[in-house]
Amino acid sequence: MRIDKLLANMGYGTRKEVKGLLKGGNVRVNGQPEKSPKTHIDPEKDSVTVMGEEVDYREFIYLMMNKPGDLISATEDAHDTTVIDILQPEDLVFEPFPVGRLDKDTEGLLLITNDGKLAHKLTSPKKDVGKTYYAVIQGKVTEEDVSLFTKGVTLDDGYKTKPAELEILSSDEQSEIELTITEGKFHQVKRMFEAVGKKVLYLQRIRMGDLELDPDLDLGEYRELTDEEIDYLLSITNLE
Repeated sequence: MRIDKLLANMGYGTRKEVKGLLKGGNVRVNGQPEKSPKTHIDPEKDSVTVMGEEVDYREFIYLMMNKPGDLISATEDAHDTTVIDILQPEDLVFEPFPVGRLDKDTEGLLLITNDGKLAHKLTSPKKDVGKTYYAVIQGKVTEEDVSLFTKGVTLDDGYKTKPAELEILSSDEQSEIELTITEGKFHQVKRMFEAVGKKVLYLQRIRMGDLELDPDLDLGEYRELTDEEIDYLLSITNLE
């Protein structure tokens, strides 16, 4: 990897700014001054310092956000604020993106990363990674609904969903449920309940596989995944 690319990726400035750091004699590689931006280094083996500070290179970033209901799951948008817009500058330099999508009014667990392979596998229906949602439903959710969801329901466009696991937490004029699905069609949870004559009033994603939304994260807050959480995601997508 070129040293200017490494330093730019790690937040030391634009390529032009990094070039200035190098020309100014502020960068050392394995203890020796390095002024050429074209020099190739191995981040795993070479020691790089900027003004005496060791550069801890990372290729990927993995974040967990508790998405609020007023942000859209996209990298940029001409009209609305995105989940990427609220990231700190030190995270933005990695050029991360949301893994899959949550509807604008849906809250909860959203993974953000720049690891394209992991993102693809986590959202692939072939991997059967369960996404679990908590929802408040207008209408009485019944055991008949549980049975229908287990078999898959037919949406308004004729698509029959894969089997889903529906758990009733409370059942009344407004019901509380948890639903686990392994695919992510457009507005899928809302459309599944519409298919059985009910309406989703509130929706929150609380889990992906066994990775749970951190209860200490307030809406709009995020944190880096722990090593154990990253290892888990890599294991369920066979990317270990």
